[in-house]
Amino acid sequence: MAKNSTTPSAEFYYDKSKLKWIVLTVSLIISIASIYYTDILIDQLKARERKQIELFARALEYTANQPLESETYFFVTDQILFQNNSIPTLLITENGKINGVKNIEIDSSKSQVAINKQLYNELEEMRATYEPIEIQLRDDKNDEIYGIQYVYYKNSFLLTQLMYYPYIQLSVIAIFGSIAFMAFNYSKAAEQNRVWVGLAKETAHQLGTPISSLMAWVEYFKDQATMEEKALISELDKDIHKLQVITERFSNIGSVPVLSEENIESIIRSSIAYLKPRISRKVEMRVDAISPNIEAIVNPPLFEWVIENLSKNAVDAMGGVGELNINILRGSDYRVFVDISDTGKGIPKSKLKQIFTPGFTTKKRGWGLGLTLAKRIIEVYHGGKIFVKSSEENKGTTFRIILRTES
Repeated sequence: MAKNSTTPSAEFYYDKSKLKWIVLTVSLIISIASIYYTDILIDQLKARERKQIELFARALEYTANQPLESETYFFVTDQILFQNNSIPTLLITENGKINGVKNIEIDSSKSQVAINKQLYNELEEMRATYEPIEIQLRDDKNDEIYGIQYVYYKNSFLLTQLMYYPYIQLSVIAIFGSIAFMAFNYSKAAEQNRVWVGLAKETAHQLGTPISSLMAWVEYFKDQATMEEKALISELDKDIHKLQVITERFSNIGSVPVLSEENIESIIRSSIAYLKPRISRKVEMRVDAISPNIEAIVNPPLFEWVIENLSKNAVDAMGGVGELNINILRGSDYRVFVDISDTGKGIPKSKLKQIFTPGFTTKKRGWGLGLTLAKRIIEVYHGGKIFVKSSEENKGTTFRIILRTES
């Protein structure tokens, strides 16, 4: 029994894919660590600003209850009250009136009504942010409380910036991560495309010599053959012509194919006519068109390739016994639908998303490239769409191809 092995190319793509997830994981760790550390700094700054405001409030309370000529009064006002030049603060009476404003920008050109509205809006924001600090006003003669005021505040501009910093940082990391992810996928797709193109063109080149030789031998046998043998040689000639078409298809991979408006029914019937003698006689093949002369923009050799791949897959799925029906419909918005249905074993729902992936196959033998090529031909070269319209296990599958028309 052959051991499972990984080709160098597969290892290369696996390693690059692994690297992508490593980079993503590291980015997430850096982001989480950055947010966590920033949260710690924010909490520390909030506590520090709270202490500053409490000191500010106590200083206000002290100066309100001290005689103006006191030396301590001037020290407190100079060294504490005037030092608060960053934290927005409002001093509010117990009746809810504004008695003092600190570090809030006010447009002096506005009316008093507009200024008051601005300040009361600021007050509502402060109330929603932090609990106020109470100031007690006392009579200097008997030390009785004759009034209460409240100091309201909100975060300084620096703290506000720091609170939004993690979101900005995450956005920048997300943008760069997205760019890196797209660049990686693009480079991977471009590299895979170069492999596809190189392999296809090399295959076409290698097929050229034996095909030329076969053509020469067929011409030789035509001159030597009896009437009975000429029918066999005619079939061989068709196969050689088919090999030429296949070579042309491989040559077209990687090049911009020439598209033209063609009769879709005619192309499909031609493909089916070639396949019929070469598959099981127990498979009934039918082609139906909703109306005659349905045309779409295609490259005939490449489109025939898709039809043959899907038809051969359908025959394999049916085990050589069943029905293959191809329906051609004219859709809206300048589109043509081609439905290819079989009565085979169907596709499990768990596999539907994988069937167009390179290397995916349910056959014991096969490369798993037929549907991948079909998707590439229809969607990349023809600007159309191919997908599984419906599939039910042990009942069959329907593939739908959508093509464009000129009008």
